[in-house]
This record gives sequence, C-alpha cells and structure tokens, in this order.
Amino acid sequence: MKRILAACFTLLLLVGLVTGCSISGGGANPAPVDLGTARDYVILAKSGIDSVPISVVTGDLGVSPAAAEYITGFSLVADASNVFATSSQVTGKLFAADYAAPTPSKLTTAVSDMETAFSDAAGRAASVTELGAGDISGLTLARGVYKWGTDLTIQTDVTLWGGPNDVWIFQIAGGLTMASAKTVVLKGGARPENIFWQVAGDAGVALGATAHFEGIVLAQTAINVENAAVVNGRLLAQTAVNIIGSTVAEP
Repeated sequence: MKRILAACFTLLLLVGLVTGCSISGGGANPAPVDLGTARDYVILAKSGIDSVPISVVTGDLGVSPAAAEYITGFSLVADASNVFATSSQVTGKLFAADYAAPTPSKLTTAVSDMETAFSDAAGRAASVTELGAGDISGLTLARGVYKWGTDLTIQTDVTLWGGPNDVWIFQIAGGLTMASAKTVVLKGGARPENIFWQVAGDAGVALGATAHFEGIVLAQTAINVENAAVVNGRLLAQTAVNIIGSTVAEP
C-alpha cells in the first residue's frame, strides 16, 4: 500500500490533480510566505491576546498597538526593565506596545510584516480552487496553493503529505472552522512552518476543543482556540487571539 501511495504522490507532483488517487493538489512547489519579524512570535495580535488558564505556550507573544492590559488571563509579571513581561503559562516573553523601548518599534515592524505576509499569501496564484466545495474533511493534500471563495471546514482528519521542503498555502475568503477532536496530520516529512492558512473572512478562525492543528495562521480577524486544543505553528491575527486551556508551540 505504501508503494502504491508513493507512486500516486510522485505522479501527482508531475501532472497536478490525478484522477484515481486519494491525494489532491500538486503542481509546482510554492515559495514559503515570508513572515519577516512576525516570525519572532508564536502569537501576535493587534487588539488583544486572552488565555483561560491554564494554557501552555512556547514562544514569545506580542500585542500592538494595544497595551499590556489587553493581554489577559496570563497573570503578567513585568520584568524590571519594563521591556517585556513573563507568565507561568508561557515559555518565552510577552511584549506590548506600551512597554519600554525598543519594544514598541519592534512590535510595529512585526505587525506590519504580519500584514505584508497576509497579502503575500492572499496574492499567490492558486493551483487548486474550491476543492471539496469548502469541506476538506478526510482528504489528503499535496503541496500547492489552494483557494476557496467560501468558508473552509474540517470535520474529520485531513492529511498533508509531502517532503520537508514542500509548501502549502490555503487562501480562504470566509472563515476557517475545525471540529473538536480532529487532527491535521502531517506525513512524508511535511513541516508546520511550511503550512500557511490565510483567512480573510469576518468569522475568523475557530479550532474546536481537543483539536490538533498544524501550521501558521494569518487571520484578518480573530483566532479562537477552544479547550485543550493543540496548535503546532503560529497564530497571527489582525484583531485578537483567544485560547482556552490550549497548547500553542512555535514550530
């Protein structure tokens, strides 16, 4: 079975979408989206970051232009330098726009880079459009640029199958919803830092309780991660990020 699937995948990369294979996508491998200095943060938001304890976050957090008072639920402990704060829930540092220099200017640059990355991801030429009519539940997806003019839902596990240098870019005009207890499965050496979910809709991103999600989210509105969900990637929002007893780790 593994040999059959491997042969199917090889053919897919050569000709794109192959009838009879369980893998969708293919074609040329897109370049990764350049996050600039937004890559320095596992969670970056403009209007606020909220945690319902106890969440577990690995990596730095940043909020700008909002002030530190909009980082809630983390029981912040300000460093003596006032450049950053710490939290028992975070292995890393927390930064806000009203902290001491050079934090404000660094955050301004990071937010600008986040917005540039969002536009970059949105502007890539799509290799696959409207796959599954906005529902990719149960599918296995090869590298490529996928585009939907609708919401995107994940109701059962979805698999991303490719090598360590393969890139996936998902352009979603609506919101992204992942059901509880479902998983984004990586196979073949695929890496979360090469997976980009660009979400433009007002509904934002909703990851269900105990879901396991992989990749970098670039959201124009809010990102909401429900109880005990796990995110291996980055949450970059142009409004707010809310996590409820979740685990978020930078790749």
